[in-house]
Amino acid sequence: MVVLNIWKNWALVSLGLGIICLGGCTKKPTNAQLEVWRKEASDRNAEILADKAKKNPQRQWNLVIQGETANSKSETLSWPELLKLATTNINTIDANNIVNPNQIFKFQGISLSTLLKNFGIPAGVTEVTFLCYDAYHVTVNIEDLLTYPIILALAKDDKPIQRVQGGPIYLVFPYTKYPQIKQKYNEGYWAFYVTHVIFGTEKALVRVGNSQLNLADFDKLPQITLNQNVGYRVWWPSSKVKLHGVRIRDVLSLAGIQPQSSVVVTGKPEIYRKSSDAMKLTSKDINDCNIILATRWGEDKQPILAKMGGPVTLAFGDDCPSKTKNQPWVTFVEELTPQP
Repeated sequence: MVVLNIWKNWALVSLGLGIICLGGCTKKPTNAQLEVWRKEASDRNAEILADKAKKNPQRQWNLVIQGETANSKSETLSWPELLKLATTNINTIDANNIVNPNQIFKFQGISLSTLLKNFGIPAGVTEVTFLCYDAYHVTVNIEDLLTYPIILALAKDDKPIQRVQGGPIYLVFPYTKYPQIKQKYNEGYWAFYVTHVIFGTEKALVRVGNSQLNLADFDKLPQITLNQNVGYRVWWPSSKVKLHGVRIRDVLSLAGIQPQSSVVVTGKPEIYRKSSDAMKLTSKDINDCNIILATRWGEDKQPILAKMGGPVTLAFGDDCPSKTKNQPWVTFVEELTPQP
């Protein structure tokens, strides 16, 4: 509630009660009256907020563990489970705090060395990729995760980390105690709103309609090579790159889907799973230009690793119209859904 004095006339404005007295007030309200109005407004505002909370419950944030773990199975940790694991504290500057870059914060979160040991690290797996809600991803060497107290932070100075500050799950590096780590992992590695932890690189597996297709299935199809600049944001060369894969239209045909169907391409990142941000390819685009699922890259046809958005990524050929190829190049492709 706010009390305003406007040209000697009293005006009372209450957010909760909507009480307004403008121009017609002739007597100043007493302190007792003001206190009653404050109490009524406060109670009403509390009711409004409680009702809003019921209608719009806070989204529970989960963390998905995938990839080459000891059992190779995907596991989802719920928010209550994450809170139980968040027992490690580190005091460090925040690489994204540009207002006061030297300020020390207490971050509380999940020790990644403990998380790795709990899930098991198979021989030959040397990297872990942290994937974020918006498809941003960073990759860290397992040796460094076991050596330094790098954490997935859930709290900052004993408060939940706000979305604008990287929360609810924020990848934090101990810059203050171990300044040498900044040489390997600059501020770009402090990943916001982490949703997935991927051990190594998963095996290629894409659901197409009612079918599950793997790399061996793709290798039976005509192979296409694109030689061009790519639309991926991290780990890819800035110069032209050879991308090897199979046309979307051939993949649909293999799965028995009619060529006139449009398709929604879904990737692992949460943003690709929102209906409002769905990547939809029209049948004309699919049939008129080279849109491929890339599974290898380079002169020697290397696998596309998780740190590059693999094992399967979407790529548009230079023969596609600008409107088509300037769409997001979906990483971590998991599903093609035909649309009527």
